[in-house]
Amino acid sequence: MTNSIFTHRSIRKYKSDIIPENILNRVLEAASRASTTGNMQVYSIIVTTNQDIKNQLLSCHFNQKMVVEAPVILTFCADFNRFSMWCRQRNAEPGYNNFLSFVTAAIDALLAAQNACIEAENQGLGICYLGTTTYLANKIIEVLALPELVVPITTVVIGYPDENPELTDRLPMRAIVHQQTYQNYNQQEIDSIYSMKENMETSKKFIEENKLETLAQVFTEKRYTKKDNEFFSNEFLKAIKNQGFNF
Repeated sequence: MTNSIFTHRSIRKYKSDIIPENILNRVLEAASRASTTGNMQVYSIIVTTNQDIKNQLLSCHFNQKMVVEAPVILTFCADFNRFSMWCRQRNAEPGYNNFLSFVTAAIDALLAAQNACIEAENQGLGICYLGTTTYLANKIIEVLALPELVVPITTVVIGYPDENPELTDRLPMRAIVHQQTYQNYNQQEIDSIYSMKENMETSKKFIEENKLETLAQVFTEKRYTKKDNEFFSNEFLKAIKNQGFNF
């Protein structure tokens, strides 16, 4: 079965059907083929199918029902634990408990996650990324028993879709692609780039429901506020440092 990345939808409702082992293994193998810094593969994937553990993860992801309804939860972690253990067992002292190493491992984890998602959709499965992973990383670390130098970066729910939502809107290509060097925007270009998103009926509904004047205000005053961003930033930094990365 083939499915195009151009038809990707985030699926939030899933059938209870179990994913066959061979298909799940194929998804995980696809993740393992992702590009990786120095061919170190400094990431780990926690596969959760146990309902009790999914129930514990539910509150870590702001009680989104798909966490307990989807048959499989994949938590992608930055992981310098395994590589550092190997180094020490081979008489080589690792120096990977720092900011650069954390970012390296986080990138590896995200690349693996996207590979897994593409293959999952190729297999007829639905997926949804959970951005809440970094908000409550400290709780996820506890639930999944993550050791030092292992930090959750993103979570993906996977299963057979029980819905077929419309494709989500995307900004025009001129908004995200820059030729040769970064070309900064002027006021007119910003107006043009965001005009379609702002004039969608769903956007107008968001504005009306929140009693605001613009879609941008929905983002800054309701969805991703400065207060929340600063709070969860501090919490994530604490979690990273508690896991042994020093910066």
